[in-house]
Amino acid sequence: MHFKQRTVAGLINCSGVGIHSGKRVNLTIKPAPINHGIKFKRIDLPDSPSISAHFNMVVDTSLATVIGYNGFIVSTIEHLMATFSGLSIDNAMVEIDGYEMPIMDGSAEVFTSSIMAAGIKEQTGQRCFFVVKEPIELKENGKFVGIYPESSFKITCDIDYDHPLIKKQSYTIELCEEVFEREICRARTFGFLHEYEEMKSFGLARGGSLDNVVVIDKEILNKDGLRYKDEFVRHKLLDCIGDFALLGMPVLGHIKVRKSGHFFHHAFLKKFFAQKKSWETSIIQDIVEMPK
Repeated sequence: MHFKQRTVAGLINCSGVGIHSGKRVNLTIKPAPINHGIKFKRIDLPDSPSISAHFNMVVDTSLATVIGYNGFIVSTIEHLMATFSGLSIDNAMVEIDGYEMPIMDGSAEVFTSSIMAAGIKEQTGQRCFFVVKEPIELKENGKFVGIYPESSFKITCDIDYDHPLIKKQSYTIELCEEVFEREICRARTFGFLHEYEEMKSFGLARGGSLDNVVVIDKEILNKDGLRYKDEFVRHKLLDCIGDFALLGMPVLGHIKVRKSGHFFHHAFLKKFFAQKKSWETSIIQDIVEMPK
């Protein structure tokens, strides 16, 4: 666990296509000062407006997590946000010349390896944590998200699909950069062939291909198969990390999600902030004894 704020040590450049727009975009991640947080800047627009990566800036969760402000958006931010959270990076400026983040290979591996290669810089400012004091839960139509007191940041993700290649899968991690890099960042987004064809017919998934999506029919259509036998639940956990990074600060608590997604994650974040008696904010030195 890192107690001081961190940023990237140098510039990171990536380019690729947006999975829904199919448009090529260029991305630069720059170091940022303490207490800056994660911000996205649209350098293709007049005056290069920027927006904080925070849950109250979310404007759409139907296909991906989209933030927006004053008429502009940045779409599909969850994989990069998961990378920042997984690598304990608190401050960065992300410059992008389009409205949708590049999907890269469908996972967070390129972002992770690029940041690790550039290096991570510890800063002088203390990290402030959300410390969960009592459970918060949200459940509806079989979907569930809960958070519970814990002395570290843990996530348990459960999925259940009516398909023989997926079925029920569960995965739990205590999040740190080694675990994120080894077990989570390489897990790719996935979808069923019939859904992919339907989305294509509506002009969506224009950038989707077997290079950036695990496509499932009666079998896995990607020639190299899966990266992990349980890659599906690992990718759902990756998305969860990215969505919960929109709290704006790291968490000391155990998040449990079941059959959830971007929309339900966002609904839970709103409930989390409304239930202020269930958590407190603290720098690590103030935490004398963690809740049981």
